[in-house]
Amino acid sequence: MCALPLQTALPAAREATRTFLNALSPAGRVVVFCHFDADGLSAGALFGRALPRLGFQDVRVVPSGRGESAFSEGARARLAALGPAALVVTDLGVNGRGVLPDVPTLYVDHHQPGGMPGGNVTVVSGYPWDPIPASAWLAHDLLSPLTDIEDLGWIGAVGTIGDLGDGAPWDLLPAIKKRYTAKWLKEAVALVNAARRASAFDIDTPLKLLLTADGPKDLATDDEHGADRLRAYRAEVGAELAVARRAAPTFSATGPYALVRLHSGAQIHPLIAQQWRGRLPGHAVIAANTGYLPGTVAFSMRTARADLNLPAILQAIDVGDTAESYGHGHDQASGGQLPPSAFDRVLDALGFGAVARE
Repeated sequence: MCALPLQTALPAAREATRTFLNALSPAGRVVVFCHFDADGLSAGALFGRALPRLGFQDVRVVPSGRGESAFSEGARARLAALGPAALVVTDLGVNGRGVLPDVPTLYVDHHQPGGMPGGNVTVVSGYPWDPIPASAWLAHDLLSPLTDIEDLGWIGAVGTIGDLGDGAPWDLLPAIKKRYTAKWLKEAVALVNAARRASAFDIDTPLKLLLTADGPKDLATDDEHGADRLRAYRAEVGAELAVARRAAPTFSATGPYALVRLHSGAQIHPLIAQQWRGRLPGHAVIAANTGYLPGTVAFSMRTARADLNLPAILQAIDVGDTAESYGHGHDQASGGQLPPSAFDRVLDALGFGAVARE
């Protein structure tokens, strides 16, 4: 399937977003459900700050929980308890099961969809576009024709840089970097991400700063509202990474796969997988962390190979009935959270021997 140029796809996506929001009562509660990384929190904060400017009187931004799938029963119960009149679900994927099927829902996402939900839903997915936008970039581009959010462009940049790097092909990024400086944008990205990677999993602090700060420098230096905590989290993650970087990979006997075993209370497995992706460009690297969630193997899978579709590879493996948070993401970035026995099935399918089970 040929990718659709982003600028060709964007007008219809903007109109779909406008139509969805125009159908809602401004007095009804809108819950914005977002992922807890820099891209997800930034996308959530953009909706959280833009919707009141559109007249919505009750907007709640709710990040996903540690180890939580957006489509799990726990997430559904937590969201239903808030009594939403409408949902915006961003950077959490799109799944045929949906989140709250009886609640009008707008999905704003850029991951490979796992099916299309039924009911009163509007799906804006950048996955088939070229280039594929980050969720915060997409949120900004959808909202900017509806209300003045020029002062919030830096939030879109924090999410975009967090997911796609400093050279992301967002047309607005060079001007935003000139206005706020690349230094402070990168600092904000590092601090926001440190909060969810640290063992405390304190995502409320960076979210509140994204919802209130005037820019990335303000976010990074506002100790009164928790910037000092974010710097402490970054120091903790740095110390954990220093240990994890000493781990050596094990290689599959049958395929282009490498496994790095970790045990850390910090969410460092995505960083380790990304590091080894660069060092082993011919492989798909799995960084598996047994210390992040009790009784669970949390793992990230990354590759530099364009011929490997990681979600498809993982989804082809039968891991039983434990696959709520498994095998989603991008073509070159996937992972999951599985019980050890189910993770062993993944290792077996990918050609790792008994040594990989240690």
